[in-house]
Amino acid sequence: MSLVRIAQLSCGPEYSGVQKEIDEAARSVEAEIFFPDIRLADIRQGFDLFGLDVRSPDLKLAIARARALVEGKIEADAVFIATCFRCAEAAIVRNELRRYIHENSRLPVVSYSFTERTTAGTLLTRMEALTTIARRRALLAREVQEGLTLGVDSGSSTTKAVIMQDNQIIGTGWLPTTAVLKSAEDAVDLALKEAGVGREEIQATGTTGYGRFLVGEKMHADLIQEELTVNSKGAVYLADTQHGPSTVIDIGGMDNKAISVQDGIPGTFTMGGICAGASGRFLEMTAKRLGVDITELGPLAMRGMGREVPMNSYCIVFGTQSLVNALAAGSSPEDVAAAACHSVAEQVFEQQLQEVDIKEPVIMVGGTSLIQGLVKAMGDLLQVEVVVPHHSQYIGAVGSALLASGFIKGS
Repeated sequence: MSLVRIAQLSCGPEYSGVQKEIDEAARSVEAEIFFPDIRLADIRQGFDLFGLDVRSPDLKLAIARARALVEGKIEADAVFIATCFRCAEAAIVRNELRRYIHENSRLPVVSYSFTERTTAGTLLTRMEALTTIARRRALLAREVQEGLTLGVDSGSSTTKAVIMQDNQIIGTGWLPTTAVLKSAEDAVDLALKEAGVGREEIQATGTTGYGRFLVGEKMHADLIQEELTVNSKGAVYLADTQHGPSTVIDIGGMDNKAISVQDGIPGTFTMGGICAGASGRFLEMTAKRLGVDITELGPLAMRGMGREVPMNSYCIVFGTQSLVNALAAGSSPEDVAAAACHSVAEQVFEQQLQEVDIKEPVIMVGGTSLIQGLVKAMGDLLQVEVVVPHHSQYIGAVGSALLASGFIKGS
């Protein structure tokens, strides 16, 4: 397999010690990082035409390299943009470069703000997604599931399994993730039972999520894929928006994903978050503090006025403190639930959605998409009608089952 060539546009990773982690993450997915070679004249011209009066020489160089990539002077399979999260100037340039490349080329691009403690592990999913889009564009363009396939999403909080047959979901399984392999086996058994088929009848299997490698090896999966590409494929399939642009938002138990999709293929994407206060974990803690099941939090929030309650969910500790203070001050459970949903939506908007181009339809997926108050809060922030498709909580498993059908012989 030939190496995927990823052009790096960056400022600071060499000095902070992060560059070796970027290189290691790329090597682990059989890709190579390279820095586009350009002339000094290109730097001056590119800087003038781009129109941003930046001071950093590295940022000026990144701008010129981006222009060379868009104009076809430099050949690459994908683009990785990296800047330090502490630098405001770099954040502006990073966002503008991402938009510029996305709008003027077909190169998949991901932007990332690193810290001094960034490790190859935190970069792996991003690099894997970039190489997948570069190598498997034809597979990702697949619109119809064929045969009898199994998809397993081994997530941080829950494990999901889906059986699909000839473009229809015929069986599902959903369990909390405890022991990774046992949770996966049990979820698959539930899906098989609902579908009324035996494991020996399955023609192809796909796995995704945090436990994808362990589960995939155990189940001899045909496809082991990171969740960014899988979730985007599953989302547009379930929402029936496989043609044209769309935006996928997945607020997970540990991290969040925002993906800009064009014709079923991710263009730009981001994942992560500053703290669990901006994830589904904070909503689980809110439900527990209010003494309700997580399934009751959404309807409770729909009856509340979230803006009446000050909430800080940047940090899950401070967010919990805000919950306690609000309840002690006499705020109603409805208002607190609505405030928690609004706070999470706001942090996702500030941390992730600034890194992608929001285009309708906006599709929310994952388990948190079933929390009505969160969906409403996100729609209010974006001023759009958010789409939550049927089976949205099975998004990763659906995408895995759909893409796995491409490995059935003769398909």
